[in-house]
Amino acid sequence: MAITIKPGYRAPAAGIAAAALLIGSFLLGTAQSGSTAGRTTSGGRSATLTAAAAPGRITVTGTGTVTGTPNQLILSMGVQVNAGSVSSALQQANQAVNRVIASLRAGGVSAADIQTSGLSIQPNYRGSGQVPIGYGVSEQLTATLTNLSKAGSQIQAAVTAGGNATTVDGVSLNLTDTGALLAKARAAAVQDAQTKATQFAKALGVPLGVVVSISDQSSFSPYPYYMPTASAAAGKVPVSPGSQQLSVQITVVYSLG
Repeated sequence: MAITIKPGYRAPAAGIAAAALLIGSFLLGTAQSGSTAGRTTSGGRSATLTAAAAPGRITVTGTGTVTGTPNQLILSMGVQVNAGSVSSALQQANQAVNRVIASLRAGGVSAADIQTSGLSIQPNYRGSGQVPIGYGVSEQLTATLTNLSKAGSQIQAAVTAGGNATTVDGVSLNLTDTGALLAKARAAAVQDAQTKATQFAKALGVPLGVVVSISDQSSFSPYPYYMPTASAAAGKVPVSPGSQQLSVQITVVYSLG
């Protein structure tokens, strides 16, 4: 018996046939893929593909510390004068400061190492009174003394030159010649980091690899220094430079394996 397909049904029938063909192809591909994943090698072991693991790394901190002798002294001093008028107090203070500066210059301190650091003019009152009975003038300067063997004599002479108007706010000792010391501290920091990394790698049972990155930061850790009490009869103010520590800290990243 002849079967006739009407034109209105040809397109759906063709779509169904195509879909069946695609599904069959998909199932066939899935079956083939599954057989590949489970395929055995000639040795009879199943082959499995895995992503390569990233190489391990270890990060350590190394510290190197060295000690040096300060080679610079910063002197902070000035004068303070009280008088009945502003002009009189300022004039006396100016004269005292000029004597101090002249003394420092005569002692070998260069003009570039002497700097004005402050000026203050304040009225003075008696009790709770509202009318000034005088005025106080304070002038400060900072001197950088680069020869510590002369620093005591320079300070003594400057204090004597300023007379009873002299004030000393304090001193600080600095370590400025740090080139060679920094090199030693860095070398010690690298050795410290290497030792730590080797110990960690040994404990983990893996070989220590190459350096991936390194960063460093330097800092000063000075010992405190206090100004000794000076007497006018002394030949010079005793200055003891003591020592200062220079410390370098680095962070090193090593590869493992």
